Amino acid sequence: MKVNKPTQVKGHAKSQKWKDVRGRRSRPPINSTDLNSSPVMARMVKEHQASVKKKPTVKRLKNKVKSVSDSKKSTPQSGPKKPHKQANGSSMFTMDNESDDSEEWKEYSRSIQGNGVETPGGMEDIQPGRLEGEALHYCAERNDRQNHAVLVMQKDQTLCFRGKCFLTCLYGRVEVMGFTIEEGQQSYPLFSPASHCPLTIRALESPDETRDDRTEASAILHKYLPSASRKKLLKRVTSHSSVILLEPMETPLTRFLSSFTELSELFNPPMSELMSAVLDTPLNGLGMIPLVKTIEGLKMSNSYREALNTVVSACRGDMDGCAVILVCGTKNVGKSTYIRILINTLLNHTTSVDYLEGDLGQTEFTPAGCLSLSTVREPLLGPPFTHQYTPEHMIYYGQTSCESDLDRYLECLKSLWRRRSQSRETPVIINTMGWVKGFGFQLLVDMIRFFPVSHVVQLGHSGTTHCPALTPEFLRTAHGFQTHPPAQTALDEFTESHSPPRSYIHLIAESDFQGVGRQGTAKHQRTNEHRELSLLAYLSQLQSPDPGPVRPLNSLTPYQVPHAAVALGVIHCEVVPSHMFYAANSSLVGLCCLGEKVTSRGGPVLLSQAPICPCVGFGVLRGIDMVRGLYLVLTPVDPSILRKVNCFLLGAISLPSCILTTQTGFEGEMPYVTTNYSFDLTGAGKLRVFKGLMRPSQMGTQ
Repeated sequence: MKVNKPTQVKGHAKSQKWKDVRGRRSRPPINSTDLNSSPVMARMVKEHQASVKKKPTVKRLKNKVKSVSDSKKSTPQSGPKKPHKQANGSSMFTMDNESDDSEEWKEYSRSIQGNGVETPGGMEDIQPGRLEGEALHYCAERNDRQNHAVLVMQKDQTLCFRGKCFLTCLYGRVEVMGFTIEEGQQSYPLFSPASHCPLTIRALESPDETRDDRTEASAILHKYLPSASRKKLLKRVTSHSSVILLEPMETPLTRFLSSFTELSELFNPPMSELMSAVLDTPLNGLGMIPLVKTIEGLKMSNSYREALNTVVSACRGDMDGCAVILVCGTKNVGKSTYIRILINTLLNHTTSVDYLEGDLGQTEFTPAGCLSLSTVREPLLGPPFTHQYTPEHMIYYGQTSCESDLDRYLECLKSLWRRRSQSRETPVIINTMGWVKGFGFQLLVDMIRFFPVSHVVQLGHSGTTHCPALTPEFLRTAHGFQTHPPAQTALDEFTESHSPPRSYIHLIAESDFQGVGRQGTAKHQRTNEHRELSLLAYLSQLQSPDPGPVRPLNSLTPYQVPHAAVALGVIHCEVVPSHMFYAANSSLVGLCCLGEKVTSRGGPVLLSQAPICPCVGFGVLRGIDMVRGLYLVLTPVDPSILRKVNCFLLGAISLPSCILTTQTGFEGEMPYVTTNYSFDLTGAGKLRVFKGLMRPSQMGTQ
């Protein structure tokens, strides 16, 4: 391919000074005697003693967590470290769990009194549970000059928020979405947009109780806060405290998304949460807005976290071989969230997790319409559109549903599995579609038989899985789309072995979060909006990493690709050859690599069938030059990889309308937008073709 390098346009980012919006609260001082005799303190102690009696018992992990990569540890921690306990499931995410010992509680209360706390509000920050409101003024301090904030959290305290920020653990350790962040590790980006459940930061117990907390914490705080703020927070640091640094975050992704009017409020609380947002804290202005406890964060049922603990224990070595976990369930039941928590929890104990994407509509790492095999090495601390990247192996199916060609869907998954190195000992997680009835259920049966599944996690809600339980006993007599009992024939053909099908562990997890089983109706919460966000996030990679104004896609210099160098195919509908260029112009295309060499007699090469071939990324076909015989393509794929591309595949995944209607040209015109169009013309609409599905009217004619 001939490459024209785009010219660099350097913009001057305007520096914004963040203003401290904290309110100054003044109350008359009270002495320690009044504090001890106050009815508030008496009620707090009484409630705590009652909660200790009800202390929940949960399964805990006992092994020391491993960092995701060796580079995350800047300096080795000195002194012996005791194995710490990390809770999985509800104890990690329940907002109001008070589980401290009574003696520790009283001891810490006395230390607070000795440190000269003069307001009852200062006592709020030592209670386990949600940090909100006035409590944040006593455990958080802002450095306006360096534009960051430092927050001291006690064991089991949580902070639920909307927005985005960088989090660095300076002292102790915290947990976010199942992933443990310890001191000495790198900064991690946190994304909590209005499109998904808000994130929660939870302080965990320190593994080392012998450390000199005041001396170490003082040296740490000295780097980030002025003297007065440092002294204030130091009074709240104990050996069980966690100190985190929160910094504003601005990336090409966030700049690109915020350039669209309808997405400018994406990282702010939705209308339903505005009354519960805390707008007057030291954290505001950093890009994050705390929420009160009336807004739920992640919520897990007992069966949900039991299934999680069972799978994590198996992946940690309690079973022979490599764990292969298939997660299934109906739509909007929380499969993606469950998988993100599972991956993050596993990354506490291993350096990587393999992920096989089988859900065409709600993909995790790619735009919709892709089947892929990824190796995950970094925690997933946000929704899918915040961690878009090109997997190790990917096939562009071209549609958000596989109902038009079930055989091609299964063959794509088999092709991806064959590309996985069988010598790898990392756990594998298989995501599936929310189609669990009819042919969709038959596909699930086939996938369990085709892959060496060790665990099947079946998510449900309202007391039912909304389809038969996929137990090993049920699978012995179940009919799949390509397989029928006995299943050895199809399995042998795929695995080239004659061993009997493996047994597996079947787990049922009940989801009980608010709105389970229903698609979100608020802004940015519908599934089609999620797909558009993922595609916009992928296209944001075209923007410069340097701060500056967002450049419209039509202003970027495209690659020039000769018609004879690549084949062009349409995989979601039938298009006559004379209309192929009209269909492909200003569309998203998959950049693929055919196994055979593309030969041309001087004109364009058009495909008549949809191939199953590797896809290395996506591009926007922003123009077709018929005079010079060139495709003009915008893509973030590296030029060294583009040299292998010899096929453009056009699917049903269209560009978000905001790209075409809001990004104006050089003279203010709207490229590709016209009102002079009639769907009555021949070929104006697309013809849908269904393969593999028989209608009731066709059953009697076969």
